[in-house]
Amino acid sequence: MVSTGETMSRTPHCLPRLLRGAPRQRVCTLFIISFKCTCFVFIMIYWHIVGEPRSQGQLLNLPVDIPCPRLVPPAAPSSTPTPGNIFFLETSDRTNPNFLFMCSVESAARAHPESRVAVLMKGLPGGNASLPRHLGLSLLGCFPNVQMLPLDLEELFRDTPLAAWYEAVQRRWEPYLLPVLSDASRIALMWKFGGIYLDTDFIVLKNLRNLTNVLGTQSRYVLNGAFLAFERHHEFMALCMRDFVAHYNGWIWGHQGPQLLTRVFKKWCSIRSLDESHACRGVTTLPSEAFYPIPWQNWRKYFEDISPEELSQLLNATYAVHVWNKKSQGTRFEATSRALLAQLHARYCPTTHEAMKMYL
Repeated sequence: MVSTGETMSRTPHCLPRLLRGAPRQRVCTLFIISFKCTCFVFIMIYWHIVGEPRSQGQLLNLPVDIPCPRLVPPAAPSSTPTPGNIFFLETSDRTNPNFLFMCSVESAARAHPESRVAVLMKGLPGGNASLPRHLGLSLLGCFPNVQMLPLDLEELFRDTPLAAWYEAVQRRWEPYLLPVLSDASRIALMWKFGGIYLDTDFIVLKNLRNLTNVLGTQSRYVLNGAFLAFERHHEFMALCMRDFVAHYNGWIWGHQGPQLLTRVFKKWCSIRSLDESHACRGVTTLPSEAFYPIPWQNWRKYFEDISPEELSQLLNATYAVHVWNKKSQGTRFEATSRALLAQLHARYCPTTHEAMKMYL
């Protein structure tokens, strides 16, 4: 049995050790908590500024209907899906497309009058419910080969490696969930249906139907999935889905998107650098001029004046132009100006361009 006196005699010897350790532990704990809180706040601010469109507010006061142009693609596509269908995705609940979204779909519809252009939107009601009344939906309804469809993510991921991941991800919070859902949806679409996938910040210049099992090079180090063209059930897309799940990290921007496609292509071709091969085993990567003629670092060039001659020379080898909406969103320009983007609108999505001139 230890007496009270012995206990008291030990206490002075223990206190210095506790007092030496406690402040150090408190400092470490406070540092960790502060670091986590700072990261959380930074992510929320970044996502609010970069991830969400700043231009949505300008559409709120616009009319919900628009007169259709006289000239539209001449023939409606077959009701049966055919190879070469073109897909756009909206994985948020938004149902009011902005002008760049409208231009993307219109330019694809005009360049592919023989193809169905499917716009899948998570916020659209299913069944026989009527579409919401918005200017963008009204404008896109002018084109008989454009079909607005509800996006059912659970159904899309069913019978793929992404099904279990999607069930799990719904139960937790992640900072980049919307872009990650978009990354997952596009590879699932290509696997299940095949055809062509385009981001909603593309302007299509040429018919893309001759491109199969193709993706674009963003830079010498990175591929990009903003454009994809693949046959149904292609093994490359299957490998992308498996890699998506096996190496999933929703906390790193682009890890499930450009970085995924880059590492899968390297594995597919057994290479360490993209410079080593641009085509192997039936999959081709096109140079940056094909879809990304202006690097994301130079996105402001889209809002600078350019002569028609310079424009033709710049886009001579380009199929479709990626406008880097994550950077350029909210940047204003005069629809009637000589800005590069204004000229692209006027030439490749004239119905959207007329609406912009009328209502902006």
